[in-house]
Amino acid sequence: MSKVQKQKKKLPSKEERHELFGSVPPGPKTKPTEKDQMPDLQNTSRDFLFELDAVGIQNVKHPIVIHSKMKPFNQTTIGTFSFSSSIRQESKGTNMSRFTEQLNRYYENGFTLDIEMMKEFTKELAQRLKQQDATMEVTFPWFFERKGPDSELAGMNHATASIRVEYHAQTNFDVNVSLEGTITTLCPCSKEISEYSAHNQRGKVTMAATLSDDFNEQEIDWKLALLEAAESNASARIHPVLKRPDEKMVTETAYENPRFVEDIVRLVAADLYEMPFVKVFDVKCVNEESIHLHDAVASIHYDKTKEID
Repeated sequence: MSKVQKQKKKLPSKEERHELFGSVPPGPKTKPTEKDQMPDLQNTSRDFLFELDAVGIQNVKHPIVIHSKMKPFNQTTIGTFSFSSSIRQESKGTNMSRFTEQLNRYYENGFTLDIEMMKEFTKELAQRLKQQDATMEVTFPWFFERKGPDSELAGMNHATASIRVEYHAQTNFDVNVSLEGTITTLCPCSKEISEYSAHNQRGKVTMAATLSDDFNEQEIDWKLALLEAAESNASARIHPVLKRPDEKMVTETAYENPRFVEDIVRLVAADLYEMPFVKVFDVKCVNEESIHLHDAVASIHYDKTKEID
């Protein structure tokens, strides 16, 4: 069957097409074009009824470089940032452009993302904004090499890491970190009642920790410490590459270490409790149940600073 021939279109010019779809010529310009002549509404000073806890920007994506004590030791990844500061009652708003302006300046100077850099950044940001505080938070995928237990064939796993640094002119810095890692859990009840095997599931363990004032990131990789707390207490670790001998070892390891979701959070909490650089911690585990449509969840919060000897 022959195709129907169409006559070639004669289109109007691009300017005429824009006009067709609603574009109009620019109108007369009466407002200043020089920055120092433009009104600065955000710097207006009056009684604006309330002070604000936080004003800023979020969901800012930017390339970052991080260090790790696991391969790859240096890696480039994508950070998702948020920045904020409080606002006094007499201030109308903040200078939003200064957040990304400062981020880009640090990036051009070749910064590596770490806690000390974030402390410097938040203090400088507060001073530039003429505020008493500033907060910077970044979330990023952290990649690490994992080998099969028998074959030692390597692949890349990843966890989601976050750092939050708050600067206060009176109290200095508060540093909080978090990590979401993935584990395997095998159901103790299923193992106990079944003639054959037991069901297992993939679990997500989220750990958040407030770090001590003397924490030294050069000595301790907090990402690795939190990951180990999750994985070492699981039924088995997650692997990107498994040959048959590897799979046999992982399956048998899981069967030898059954864990309820409640068991996971208690065991991980015990490891975090023993870390001297952790002051306060939260642990949450969510298991994607393999024989249910629902998830199982458990969590714990503990503040070591409230303990009495």
